[in-house]
Amino acid sequence: MVTAPPAAALADGQALTPPMGFNNWNSTHCRAEFNEAMVKGIADLFVAKGLKAAGYQYVNLDDCWALPERDASGNLVPDPVRFPNGIKALADYIHGKGLKFGVYTSAGTKTCDTAGFPGGLGHEQQDANLFASFGVDYLKYDNCNNQGVDAKKRYTAMRDALKNTGRPIVFSLCEWGENQPWTWAADVGHLWRTTGDISDSWSSMINIAHRNQPLAAYAGPGHWNDPDMLEVGNGGMTATEYRTHFSLWSMMSAPLLIGSDLRKATPETFDILSNADVIALDQDPLGSQGTVVSNSGGLVVMVKELANGDRAVSLTNETGSTATISAKTDALGIGNRGPYSLKDLWTKAVSANTSGTISASVAAHATVVYRITPGPAPLPPAGTSHLSDLPWTGVSSGWGPVEKDRSNGEQPAGDGRTLTINGATYAKGLGVHAPSTVTYNLGARCTGLTVDVGVDDESAYTGAVAFRIYRDSTLVADSGVVTTSDPARKLTADLTGGQTLKLVVTDGGNGIDYDHADWAAPRLTCA
Repeated sequence: MVTAPPAAALADGQALTPPMGFNNWNSTHCRAEFNEAMVKGIADLFVAKGLKAAGYQYVNLDDCWALPERDASGNLVPDPVRFPNGIKALADYIHGKGLKFGVYTSAGTKTCDTAGFPGGLGHEQQDANLFASFGVDYLKYDNCNNQGVDAKKRYTAMRDALKNTGRPIVFSLCEWGENQPWTWAADVGHLWRTTGDISDSWSSMINIAHRNQPLAAYAGPGHWNDPDMLEVGNGGMTATEYRTHFSLWSMMSAPLLIGSDLRKATPETFDILSNADVIALDQDPLGSQGTVVSNSGGLVVMVKELANGDRAVSLTNETGSTATISAKTDALGIGNRGPYSLKDLWTKAVSANTSGTISASVAAHATVVYRITPGPAPLPPAGTSHLSDLPWTGVSSGWGPVEKDRSNGEQPAGDGRTLTINGATYAKGLGVHAPSTVTYNLGARCTGLTVDVGVDDESAYTGAVAFRIYRDSTLVADSGVVTTSDPARKLTADLTGGQTLKLVVTDGGNGIDYDHADWAAPRLTCA
């Protein structure tokens, strides 16, 4: 059964960039050191060490802040040993620093700690009212002890309760990715966990990155994929690996929630967490999550489109020895736009590139991150042109590269076949795999686009996708869900006055497997 494509975002003006802040869980769990003094100390360090100035604003409590039983009125009771002055006083202290405050509970009868603290299931409005009275700005809502109640129902109930308080509260769904929240949670919360918990090891971090990377199409301003909190500084990885961790999370537009006890942090940890150039990628207002361009034996290239037209490119070496990693500017969506200015965001070195190949020697488990400024984007010619004959300015595909005049195929470039939708073949077009985005520069010169869209016949199983066409930020055509059994659907888009054309493919709600999608015979008309 094919379900609806991803829901629209909440559009309440919150979390327009990924939230940045702190959460104690990775460093303290429920040990006694998690207390009022620690949390105040973190807030103090946010200001003293420049983290507030760098963009970090939320200071969040995780599990174990309350007593194991509610009071006679059914309210949660702050632990008087951990928080002798209460939660509201702590929130006031944090607000007094110009920061924001967050708490935790679970969408179940109990939270996740084995001590069994009260959860929010069945107490949504009562708990939301209490949080608002504390001055809470952020709620992490976990998934333990959920009694088998439908996830969307449980999280929607808390969404509505938070809204009823009248207080703006960022809502973080910690559902662990069990029910593909990226397909339904954009109108429920502002971020959703895509995996289980991270741990402080290279294998955990990189495996979580692998699971989060294909979900780029679901992220954007106000609705973010959350691969879990940062482990930077907790001691289980090398500084090189922590720089890779921070680089990948920023390339993926992930929430940046510090998980180490900053009172014990080294200068190197502060340097990683406060790298303004890398943070700028995460906080870029376009809100485009980076995508994998290539992965050859653990040598991984990601690209991220930025609001000013620049590209961020990360070259990650997941192997155990130094290797050279390269990427063509065509694959990065900025081909034929040299010379290019490159800034290495960790060494700060600036260089020029005229070759059209971005390359670096990358140490084991390291990541080199470049911010690339290309030359001007070319404009389309007058008359009618096939999009596959024109240079794009941005491109991403969920599996393998975007192919011109052939189907998506598999991972290698050029391995596709004749574009075929329900038996009809096409000589011209683009073969992609959901999630995918392809962007073109129009320069307000073009009037319209016509295109046939559908799932390519090489997807013989359960492919289901949705095609959308945007003129700048305005949706001008939408296919609805298209499956492997459907004939091509014709879309017509009015592009009059638009500066950019964006072609977006998302999965149809049943996962991204076999989502080989064709933009067939795409004809662009320009003056």
